[in-house]
Amino acid sequence: MLGYVTLGTNDLARAGRFYDELLAEFGAKRAMEMKTFIAWSTGPGSPMVSVIEPFDGKAATVGNGVMVALMASSKAQVDALYRKALALGARDEGAPGPRGDGFYAAYFRDLDGNKLNAFFLG
Repeated sequence: MLGYVTLGTNDLARAGRFYDELLAEFGAKRAMEMKTFIAWSTGPGSPMVSVIEPFDGKAATVGNGVMVALMASSKAQVDALYRKALALGARDEGAPGPRGDGFYAAYFRDLDGNKLNAFFLG
């Protein structure tokens, strides 16, 4: 059901470098790119993650309560994504670990303060 998620950025080049490396952990590559927008996907028909400079020209801000969850294929991939995000300059919001029965997750904020989580069910 999910087609894509868009996160605001105030520095498209910096956000592009961050997500190029982070989303490569899933095998994702840039699928679309315009002057103010970049989107990544693992292939045609797959959901996308994108970053954009706001259309209204105002500064991008973080949505309170908004979070993008990235589905990992294993606990090891959750751990790897978390470590990669922090190595790329992301801010810790919760180290990898169990968060209830069968739910394993890690939380971090990207370089613009957007909250993401990597999770594995199982």
